[in-house]
Amino acid sequence: MGLTDTQAVVTLVAGLAILAGLAGVVVPGLPALPLCWGGVLVWAVFGGAGPGRWVVLALATVVTAGGAVVKYAWPGRNLKQSGVPTSSLLAGGLLGLVGFFAIPVVGLVLGFVAGVWGAERLRLGSNALAWPSTVHALKAAGLSMLVEFLAGLTVAGLWVAGLLFA
Repeated sequence: MGLTDTQAVVTLVAGLAILAGLAGVVVPGLPALPLCWGGVLVWAVFGGAGPGRWVVLALATVVTAGGAVVKYAWPGRNLKQSGVPTSSLLAGGLLGLVGFFAIPVVGLVLGFVAGVWGAERLRLGSNALAWPSTVHALKAAGLSMLVEFLAGLTVAGLWVAGLLFA
C-alpha cells in the first residue's frame, strides 16, 4: 500500500528529526534523544492509523528514557569513583562550547580537555595530578556520548522497523 502525500511528508519530517537527533550527540545545542523521540512521536501521531505505530512509540519512549538515565548515571558513577569534581566538568563543558565555535570540528574536544585540565591543574596544583583526572573526564564524556548515540540508533531502528511492519 502506498503512502499519501501527507504520510510521505510526515515520514520525511520524522526521518529528518531522527537524523538531527543522531547528529545532536556531537553538536551542542541539538537535544539528541528528544529529537529522535520527537520524530517517532510525529510519525505515530500524524503518519496514519495502525496500532503498530503506538507500539513503536511506546518502545521508543522506553529506550529514550532509559538512555537519558544511563547517559548520566553510568559515566557519573565512574567520575565520582575517580574523584573528578563537577566544577572541573563544568569548566570543560564551557571551554568545549567555546572551542566548538572557535575551532570548527575539533574545538569541542580540545576545549573540553583544556577546560578540565585547567580546572584540575588549579585544584590539584600539579600537571602530573591534573592529567589523570582529565583522562577520566574524557572517558566519561565519551561513554556518555556512546550511550546517547546507541539509544538514538535504537530509536531509529525501531522507527525503521515501524515503517516496514506497522
